[in-house]
Amino acid sequence: MSAKGTAFSFCAGDPEVEVLETWNAFVVGMQIGSAMFASVLPHGEPIERMIAHEKRLIEPSPPQHYTNAGNWLEAFWLAMVCREAGRLDELCEVPVDLLRASSGFDPYIYSWVDALQGYWLRRGDVAGSLMRAMELSAPEEIHPGAREAVSHLMYPVIPLFIRFLERDVEGFNEALVDSLRWHKSYWSTEDRCKDGDGNVALGPLAVACMARDSGLPVEVESHYLPKHLLEGSWLNEFPT
Repeated sequence: MSAKGTAFSFCAGDPEVEVLETWNAFVVGMQIGSAMFASVLPHGEPIERMIAHEKRLIEPSPPQHYTNAGNWLEAFWLAMVCREAGRLDELCEVPVDLLRASSGFDPYIYSWVDALQGYWLRRGDVAGSLMRAMELSAPEEIHPGAREAVSHLMYPVIPLFIRFLERDVEGFNEALVDSLRWHKSYWSTEDRCKDGDGNVALGPLAVACMARDSGLPVEVESHYLPKHLLEGSWLNEFPT
């Protein structure tokens, strides 16, 4: 099980993340996810990163199969939930072309990554990248085997993010409800209902954290949005 999967599995018994062990699992997932991408940046020498309460040296590495756009999104969302600004800065310096080197994803995801990087670093044509991501996530643009996951889990986060950028309180909360409805639909099928990955709606949670921290009211409560992650209750509990 991945570090992120372990964190999500803890939420089955701790849906609001009231227990320190659950928060620790999310932090470790964030640390590992961010370190994967730190390794492929042009540092030229080993870099030190905290992982699971220990300082570890990360060796430079060429792009790997796991330094792909899907894992980048998960790392970005986890860093956002953990309010790790420095790690977000670093993730957003990962070139989109480097992510393309680990193929296997539909084109929309690269425009989506470009939009998120542009937003965080305040550069580029964020609106244009979002428009391309929306257009390229239409069903006819997606590989048949990925259509359900994209339509239920990936696409709904894009309009949610747009409502956040527009500071549209009503529209944002409606889009948040919509994204959680799609998330539940995807993870409620007979073959997925016991999968711990469905315990948390990571993308919607991360955007909700962004909204809350910026002063935009988040009026939706759901076990898919763990209360103490959304509220940042455990921040600064220990060095990360």
